[in-house]
Amino acid sequence: MQRKGLSCVNTEEKQLVLDADNVFWGITSTGNNPDVLIPREMVSLYEKMKARCDRELDSFRFTSGLTAIYIDPTDLCNADCPYCYVPVKTRKHGRSMTEEELFFILEKIAEYFEGKTKKAVIIFHASEPLLVKDIIFKAIEKFKKHFYFGIQTNGLLLEDEDIKFIKDNKIGIGISLDASRPALNNRSRFSATHGGNFNKVIRAIESFNGYEGLNVITTITKLNVTNLPSMVRLLHKKKVPCVLINPVRLTQKNARSLRPDDKLMAKYFIGAVKEAIRCSMVSRHKIVIGNFANVILAIIAPTARRLMCDISPCGGGRCFLTITADGDMVPCGEFIGLKRFRGGNIFKDSIDHAMASRPFKEIRSRIVENIAECDTCTLRNICGAPCPAELHALGGMHRKAVFCEFYKEVINYAFKLIGEGKEKYLLRKDGFANLNYQYKL
Repeated sequence: MQRKGLSCVNTEEKQLVLDADNVFWGITSTGNNPDVLIPREMVSLYEKMKARCDRELDSFRFTSGLTAIYIDPTDLCNADCPYCYVPVKTRKHGRSMTEEELFFILEKIAEYFEGKTKKAVIIFHASEPLLVKDIIFKAIEKFKKHFYFGIQTNGLLLEDEDIKFIKDNKIGIGISLDASRPALNNRSRFSATHGGNFNKVIRAIESFNGYEGLNVITTITKLNVTNLPSMVRLLHKKKVPCVLINPVRLTQKNARSLRPDDKLMAKYFIGAVKEAIRCSMVSRHKIVIGNFANVILAIIAPTARRLMCDISPCGGGRCFLTITADGDMVPCGEFIGLKRFRGGNIFKDSIDHAMASRPFKEIRSRIVENIAECDTCTLRNICGAPCPAELHALGGMHRKAVFCEFYKEVINYAFKLIGEGKEKYLLRKDGFANLNYQYKL
């Protein structure tokens, strides 16, 4: 691909110097002169580090292997969230895996990863995995020496004995909650049986009592966008260590009426970041906004980022894949409702077959250098123009991100905080401690 070198972006009295191809960057003061030249020392350092930065980011983007597999052990769900990416018909009338089927899949995955230096991660995911919690917990007991495990749940079925099992076995747990007020939350996290998941989730969060493996997942819609700072305050008070605050995905038609305005979403998302910093500075308990922490890592340590949506090609069909309840292998859960992206079936095909399939290759071929506007954007390898499934559902995946302006504002704010030296408040404590400088003026 063609390399373009350093670019300059002036904001207020600062100048951001950035190579969009490898995310080498620096911040200089412009004073009252917006035409100030890039300092000679920075140019010299850039010339010294350019080849190394090129190699590392290219390797991260194009040679990173499979490390995680999402398993949907059931199609069914006990909630009816209006923006769910799983089609309604599937959630209401789908199937569930048997214990034998789940064990067969895990045996096959264990064989695939045998001899690897790191344990793979298995995440039990959508629709609602705790509907079949008995077979999930049996599987975790049997295979815990082979894998790290995680569970993503709406929390409606979490009981005290489940929480004890999760904590005793050091399982990662993600619980969905959209707002700090019951009535507001339950509009988007609706359950006909329970009315919504607010009370059950708050009770579960309190029972976890600061458990480091807990994440809360908040989906931003036009319903809750102004509530985001309040949400952070509530979760900090409840000792939640990490919250993911993600824009709603528009893969399914039902979600599109809930799309928030980019500018409004950026305003209140940044407000949530400010609130997380404030809470972390005045308390012994730290709360991190996980997807914003990933933006910070994308800038200060590009190859250390954990969430693989904001890089191109994205992690779907590359670093992770999803196995549906009937055994189909798709690049990512967002593709469940998009039938032509199946890469085989785990009950008859190998994982290698899926990884080499045409649909998986198509996802891996989507890179920002080949997308109009992204190809000239200085932030392209920080943003990654997500999400291919969402964009395909809207008419074509080789286009810029739906929430492009939101991502730009958030990334620019991340640079501002880094320039102020506040990155230590934005990352998990262990993650920040493990970072070392490769270059510094």
